[in-house]
Amino acid sequence: MSAPDALPSLPVTFRPTRTRVVLYAVGIAQLAALAAIAALLPKLSGGERASFVLTGLLVLAVLLLLARPKVVARQEGVTVVNLTTKRELAWPQILRVNLRVGDPWVHLDLADGTSLPAMGIQPGIAKDQAIRDARALRGLTETHGSGRHTAP
Repeated sequence: MSAPDALPSLPVTFRPTRTRVVLYAVGIAQLAALAAIAALLPKLSGGERASFVLTGLLVLAVLLLLARPKVVARQEGVTVVNLTTKRELAWPQILRVNLRVGDPWVHLDLADGTSLPAMGIQPGIAKDQAIRDARALRGLTETHGSGRHTAP
């Protein structure tokens, strides 16, 4: 993966848009279906109806959580939002941006020796977009970072 010719202007947000659309659509459809079932089945008690709707809301909440990941690049650094965590990084903290064949999402190699998954860039159902986004983030990292890293 090499650096792109033209880098996006900052701030820029990377997120798996197609995946989010699918998750939102499935969540709303299943909630509507369970609410319709709860309303239309004549022999259900009030508690049973409520449990159908509550189950639909719970599934919707999980799907919205799965749609949360994003990577926001700003002049000051990068914010990585994953399912349940949010981490702010200064540009020099990011040594390398990796998206290898078979990886479910980008991994950031950090100056402290750790690796941070960046689930906001994932090849799932939009592989070409994920590759472009990973290249753009790599280029931004090389431009704004410490200069101690190199692309393969």
